[in-house]
Amino acid sequence: MKTLFKNGTIVDGTGAPGFVADLRVDHGRIVGFGSFTADFGEQVYDATGKIVCPGFIDTHTHSDLAAIVAPALSAKIRQGITSELLGQDGVAMAPLPEQYIAAWRKNIAGLDGDTDTIDWKYQDTEGYLKLLAAHRPATNLASLVPHGNVRIEAMGLEGKKASRRQVAAMCRILERELQAGAYGLSTGLIYNPCAFGDIYELIELCKVTHQYGGVFVVHQRSEADDIIASTRELIAIAQQSGVALHISHMKVCGRKNWGLIDEMLGLLEAAQASGIRVSFDHYPYVAGSTMLGVILPPWVHAGGTEKLLERLASPQLRQRIIDDFENGIAGWDNFIDFAGIDQIFITSVKTDKNRDTIGKNLAELGQMRGKDPYNATFDLLFEEENAVGMVDFYGSEEHVVKFLCRPEQNVCTDGLMGGGKPHPRVFGAFPRVLGKYVREEKCLSWEAAIRKMTGKPAEVLGLAGRGLLRTGYAADIVVLDPATVIDKGTFIDPNQYPEGIAAVMVNGAFALLDGFETYARSGAILRKGV
Repeated sequence: MKTLFKNGTIVDGTGAPGFVADLRVDHGRIVGFGSFTADFGEQVYDATGKIVCPGFIDTHTHSDLAAIVAPALSAKIRQGITSELLGQDGVAMAPLPEQYIAAWRKNIAGLDGDTDTIDWKYQDTEGYLKLLAAHRPATNLASLVPHGNVRIEAMGLEGKKASRRQVAAMCRILERELQAGAYGLSTGLIYNPCAFGDIYELIELCKVTHQYGGVFVVHQRSEADDIIASTRELIAIAQQSGVALHISHMKVCGRKNWGLIDEMLGLLEAAQASGIRVSFDHYPYVAGSTMLGVILPPWVHAGGTEKLLERLASPQLRQRIIDDFENGIAGWDNFIDFAGIDQIFITSVKTDKNRDTIGKNLAELGQMRGKDPYNATFDLLFEEENAVGMVDFYGSEEHVVKFLCRPEQNVCTDGLMGGGKPHPRVFGAFPRVLGKYVREEKCLSWEAAIRKMTGKPAEVLGLAGRGLLRTGYAADIVVLDPATVIDKGTFIDPNQYPEGIAAVMVNGAFALLDGFETYARSGAILRKGV
């Protein structure tokens, strides 16, 4: 079906100035710009006074399971996201050997959720991408190869340094997964089992990633006290492997560490000057969100969730954890230290028993349960088998703007789709940039911001034929009202859709039309090189 967008301001995703024109779509592709008269039977969308731009690309998302169990992906479509990059933080859905299914489901539940309604025996990236396709997602979906998944296939959930032989096995597994069309390698160096990988292991894996033209997407080992050493580690990996480096959800956590931002950015600038390709994504909020279990020291996670639960059942080991909270461990990001127990909030749980904890901080949790907040938290993690989500406040508005305006930056949601009271970025990250930081605060122009949501992330990933409004490109298109676009969700009431996103088209079919979902579910499974 043909569609004609009439009289819109075309902002094409390159950063070039917008211009008023018509845009024509036919058979899922953009076929022309200019001044057109509608053909017989052609659908006409009057975009007068609105911006017509490429669909937004979310380079850090946790829709891995949601795209199967709730493929309409309303929270993404309603904020203009037409493409998402799965497989984040080194702990995601595929590859997944059958013998590790039960253990791995517990390991990723806090990030991606869990369900008994799907067949988990898809085994690898090829099988997983086919499963996604069978459920007809609303957005286009690309995937990374998660380091942790590769590691468990090669050596199980052991919390130890890999041998050279095990690293070689990981490299073979990674190559197989990249051949299925993954866009690169991800790791989360605070998550089990990725945290046990050393620099040799990461360099060898990144050499393989580079050979396939992939990107290394990394939640770095420290985003707080040791962020300088952590950043140096990433640069060394990129230097010695040749891989393109993309840092996940850039931040510096804790007031005492905010003074390190300029030094960290200086390291990235020097790396780029030496020829390393560096980029990062970032969401426009002063709080982050992940699984609550990350507040526990790395040794607690060794061996997987079952071992973690055994340790939480031990009063002696609980005291050891508390000692680590209060004294720290070299090289470990201590959330209790940089955020504080009153700035870590529970967002989701697995069972009804603890539903009353959602929205409470850890200090309030202790009061509710009549015990100290540490042991109340241990009890919650034990009862929920570690499937608890959280929000933590770590930053400042000044730093949000600083990162947003960096040339290396593109926008992301890092949206955890687990229900409860999630971080409001799940519903509003992209409209928040446009409404708050473009229209209200004028930190960026419309063209510059839209480039950070479209053309820039497409360049980072090597997404062919997407990210720009250009003849022959896929018709992933957003129509937005520059006078009204804004996020609505708050940390107290996050489950609110944004305003001002008038229409969203995915591969030539409207997923959102005049503010209403059509449930067309016309997303494609994107494979690198295809």
